[in-house]
Amino acid sequence: MKSTSYSKIKWHKGDKIFQFVIIVLILMIPIITVYTSATLASSNIEVEQLKEKITNQENINSSLSMQVDELASLSNIQSVAKLYGLSYNNDNIVVIK
Repeated sequence: MKSTSYSKIKWHKGDKIFQFVIIVLILMIPIITVYTSATLASSNIEVEQLKEKITNQENINSSLSMQVDELASLSNIQSVAKLYGLSYNNDNIVVIK
């Protein structure tokens, strides 16, 4: 009968450290992945909120620009001039932009 003897694997100090590092990496990779995904999602939410604020401000600016154009119209200038007893003189009108 043959007896089978299993030889024990002798681990050196460097091998044990290498195994420990590999195990730590295997355990940390999923945690890091979840953390970075959560951070990315949070950043995307902030970006969307800023885009919405920008859109709202652009709408306000557009509305104010239309009001300025309306107040600077020729008919409005003439009506204000008549109201205060002034005469319309095209040479005296200065447009500031």
